[in-house]
Amino acid sequence: MQVIDILNEAKRPLFTFELVPPLKGGNVETLLESVRTLAQYEPAYINITNHQQEVVYLEREDGLLERRTVHKRPGTIALSALIQYTFQIPVVAHLICGGMDTDQLEDALVELNFLGIENILALRGDPPNGVKRFVPVKGGYEHSDQLVTQIAQLNEGHYLDSQLQNAQKTHFCTGVAGYPEKHAEAPNLTSDIQMLKKKVDAGAQYIVTQMFFDNSVYYRFVDDCRKAGITVPIIPGLKPIGSRRDLATIPQTFHVDFPDELVQLLSGANKLAEIKDIGVHWCTEQARDLIAHNVPGVHFYTLGKAEAVERIVKAVY
Repeated sequence: MQVIDILNEAKRPLFTFELVPPLKGGNVETLLESVRTLAQYEPAYINITNHQQEVVYLEREDGLLERRTVHKRPGTIALSALIQYTFQIPVVAHLICGGMDTDQLEDALVELNFLGIENILALRGDPPNGVKRFVPVKGGYEHSDQLVTQIAQLNEGHYLDSQLQNAQKTHFCTGVAGYPEKHAEAPNLTSDIQMLKKKVDAGAQYIVTQMFFDNSVYYRFVDDCRKAGITVPIIPGLKPIGSRRDLATIPQTFHVDFPDELVQLLSGANKLAEIKDIGVHWCTEQARDLIAHNVPGVHFYTLGKAEAVERIVKAVY
């Protein structure tokens, strides 16, 4: 079932969550256990993230460093099918422009179509670790609206090879990301919302936001989007704080702000269990307020850890 149909038919705000594929060589059972834990709360769908290759430097026997490109978290397509058919829950497969040219993206979409994965979250993707600026591969896309356009064209039966005969139409529902505090590379929020509108105009049917920790930021973002002519559902994304390290890494990695009250609470906590309790409580109150404002749903970033999200969902839903 397509996400847009699920959203349109929903009688109340939905519960959804996101999973990260295990590192290469890791155990998929750990990921599946997270799904089992949260599946009992009837998520409307589950997102599976996608990660491009990274550059690493390995020391050779002669002492010099050798540059290698590695794919540390493969398996998005396989995991999407495994989870969808094991748990009978629709899956949204993330597809990123980074590291792939247009032919590779089309091949991935063909595979997803053959597997019956109807839902895609189209993303540009972040630069690899240690790289400051996103650079597309030769023949790839600079922006995710171009990927959204490619998906829309496949839905019309238009493939990159114009000589194909009787090419079958795909049936993808496409979502995109929105940034209530603007994308890190955008000069300001207004220009970032205009870029978001380009993605919607290209065919995106819904938006899921980057995490935020102050609901007023989300409400203001939705108002600004509506004024800009964006009418599709905008689903808020939340993440419970899980460690003191999150105070430094989340703002740096995701370019979001923490409210003063949350910073003070976390700074005063001495034990990890106390920090986790604060994170769960804060996220629970956020979710309750959002649901009271009749948002389309609440999307949780689990980063592979289900315990905190389970506590929140149990309290809220």
